[in-house]
Amino acid sequence: MPSITMELVKMSKEKKAQLVKEVTESTSRLTGLPEQVIFVFIKENDPENVGVGGVLLPDMKKE
Repeated sequence: MPSITMELVKMSKEKKAQLVKEVTESTSRLTGLPEQVIFVFIKENDPENVGVGGVLLPDMKKE
């Protein structure tokens, strides 16, 4: 049973549902495993808890 864990900034429930659907379909297609055995875990982070290139995400939007 494959498990896929992704850490992302907060997303709407609709976007998370689409992401889980597409990741599951792709993984199933590429591995030949049925979708029912693929687990996808999403860990959400507040944007102020994520930094890229030494800058917090909310501060990047101001630039």
